[in-house]
Amino acid sequence: MTNKKRVRFNQDYRNKIAIKIEDRLQMENTVEKQKFDQLREQMIPNQKTAWELMYSIGRENYPQSDVDMAWHLQKKYDNVNTIAPDSCFHVAYMDTRKEDKLNYRDEVVEEKGSPMEVEEHFDFKVNGSVEGGSTSHSSGTAFSYAFFRDELKAQPDCNPDINIQMADKDSNNPYQRKIVEANDKFLGTTHSGKSNMTSFQAQWDKDYSMDLIGREYCRDRQLMTTKENYDKLLFWKNQKAQFVMAHTNWVNSISEQMKEIKLGLKGYKFVDEGIELATELGLEISELEIVNTTSTGLTIFNPKNLADRIKGMKNKVKMSKEDKILALKEYNRQAENLN
Repeated sequence: MTNKKRVRFNQDYRNKIAIKIEDRLQMENTVEKQKFDQLREQMIPNQKTAWELMYSIGRENYPQSDVDMAWHLQKKYDNVNTIAPDSCFHVAYMDTRKEDKLNYRDEVVEEKGSPMEVEEHFDFKVNGSVEGGSTSHSSGTAFSYAFFRDELKAQPDCNPDINIQMADKDSNNPYQRKIVEANDKFLGTTHSGKSNMTSFQAQWDKDYSMDLIGREYCRDRQLMTTKENYDKLLFWKNQKAQFVMAHTNWVNSISEQMKEIKLGLKGYKFVDEGIELATELGLEISELEIVNTTSTGLTIFNPKNLADRIKGMKNKVKMSKEDKILALKEYNRQAENLN
């Protein structure tokens, strides 16, 4: 029996094994992934509950009868422009000042115990800010990328984890910018993406929008409510922020592992060493999957092979000994043809 020639590593083979290992790591049921999945599952129920409350606050401040009248006047007169649908809101409640407010000269301008408004911005859009203020686009993007992670991962030019993976790089680098533009176009959060028939942004924002009287921007109006309602909305916003952080922690945990793995792969000379590493990590791959594929077309993702993989996950009748021998001979025959 002749010894099989060992296949030498090159960068293409290293990349293929690294991609397959990273996919395996993303499927592992780690603490970080459990937290991410748990919070993601809670997002829609929390969003709907918060929206019902937000809608009631909006109607308390702007009754439906007034909204209907405003629409009537706006449609009747060309010079009337006083109502529009909105998805972001400045909400406040009245409280009392806990200490004196001083100016730059240390003079008391508002005394302790005097009334004061406590205000927060709540944005229900798919890319709405999860931080304080109304202009934090990056935090809104982080939420939409996390929530629609599976949908973005399924697109060849998208990567929902890109901003986390490139956090220590210049955010204006061409590669990251290209991926971000692809993500936003797919979700419909850019002008060019709004014409996309699968716009997630359009459907999401439609579900969380109501007509309010006032100028175009949410900062031009403030909705008053109770502290209890305010705290409920703040809880929802904090949940969104925790979800974004869970996504960040999960991706970072995988990235740290991949740094070590790529460093190890770089030191290996032969493909079978990389395959042994994958095996030790619980991933079964063959030399054929690495050598006999293109750099972007891993065997596992080709339609026939993907179907075979899915079928292999189902409960089936066990192969007979003869069938296993035939399968092994066929595998060895294909391997010999590569050499």
